[in-house]
Amino acid sequence: MKNTDTNSKNSRLDSFIDNPRKAIWTLGLPVMMGMAVQTLYSIVDMLFVARISTNAIAALGFNLPLFWMAMGISFGLGTGVTAVIARFIGAKDHESATNVAEHGLLLGLVIGGLFSTVGLIFGENILIMLGTPDELMVDTLSYFRVIAGGFIFMISGIFLRSIFSGEGDTKTPVKIQVTSTVVNIILDPILIFGFDLGVQGAALATVISMIVAVIMYVRVILIKKTTLLQLDLKKFNFKLSFIGDIFRIGVPSSLSMIIMSLGAALFNWILVHYSADVVAGFQIAGRLDQIFFLPIMAIAGSLVTLVGMFYGAQRFDLITSVIKDGLRYGITIGLGTGILFYFIAPYVFKIFTADPVVNEVAVSIIRTFAPVYWLIAIGMISGRALMGLGTGIPSLVITAIRVAIVSGPLAYYFAVILDKPYVWVWYASVIAIFVAGGTSVTWLVVRVRKVKREAATQGST
Repeated sequence: MKNTDTNSKNSRLDSFIDNPRKAIWTLGLPVMMGMAVQTLYSIVDMLFVARISTNAIAALGFNLPLFWMAMGISFGLGTGVTAVIARFIGAKDHESATNVAEHGLLLGLVIGGLFSTVGLIFGENILIMLGTPDELMVDTLSYFRVIAGGFIFMISGIFLRSIFSGEGDTKTPVKIQVTSTVVNIILDPILIFGFDLGVQGAALATVISMIVAVIMYVRVILIKKTTLLQLDLKKFNFKLSFIGDIFRIGVPSSLSMIIMSLGAALFNWILVHYSADVVAGFQIAGRLDQIFFLPIMAIAGSLVTLVGMFYGAQRFDLITSVIKDGLRYGITIGLGTGILFYFIAPYVFKIFTADPVVNEVAVSIIRTFAPVYWLIAIGMISGRALMGLGTGIPSLVITAIRVAIVSGPLAYYFAVILDKPYVWVWYASVIAIFVAGGTSVTWLVVRVRKVKREAATQGST
């Protein structure tokens, strides 16, 4: 049985080596399908919330930075788990890969528990610090209290999914994600309107779907044991070096997610000075942006696994080719999606709301960002490729430049100091995208060349 498992693991790695270009989509398409379902839920969820009131949409907007902060830290460390597992599988050290997966599972429980505890105890104080207006506080807090209680399930689920990604299985998480999302969509109208819970009902539907996902992951990994990496917590061997590897890659990514979350909170604070309608338009526009991010995030996620495996297998030639293919796909998708969204934007947002101000804001956002989608793709894909090479620092530095040094201060300067129209907030972000995109691709080129030199040096000795 052990030989069969080992052969299946090696055959998956060998298939990726034989056709790395195909492997991008082998790993990426299931992820994209799962994200598509999640995006569909996000759109449907916003449709239901929009039926409550514009203030309800804005209340969700003030929750999102906290929600994305928790997810960001989890995805960052989860990416560390994925990259380390992939590297060990590439080196055909399956025992270490399994042990890393067990470390990831326990990390998810610990970090999830901490987030739930802090959120439940200090939730209101945190929302006040983020500048939530008094007229939105009731809805914002009622939503956050439910979500905070579910953080332990959301974060544990993210870490469990990272284990599958590390071993190159993206199909199983998609099946689980589709199921939990369907549960969420079904429960939304029942809890929001049937039980008259409002935004609290939307939050409760989300948490229940998270619980369903975790139960399904645990069933597959620990009960049915159908994963390639056979986890056995009774034989768990704690290794500080594994935690160090996970954190070395994951912490910079997590910190970059925190910076982005704080940036989103700053943007909400700036935009609410115009009106709650502008905040609502900002949130609705994000739902269309998510469709663009589907294939880009799928490609970027694939590169973490593939570059990590090829790095572990010492196939530096494949690292270069797969990164080039990923960037080419991302640029093509970014250009095509940008042109499409630019022209359809005025018609799409009427689905969400008839408010002309909210629609005008949403259209202005899309038409400002659509022409630079291709550059956003370059930045995201380059950052994930660097993580596959075992370094998360570039992601942190690039995000800090984009959010904390360029877009945040510029947006504040344009909107608050110069009292410019809200569209200048979007201009600030576009300037930051150019700076971050150029920095990320330059860093990637330098890092790949360094890896090649190291390989040449090792080969000569």
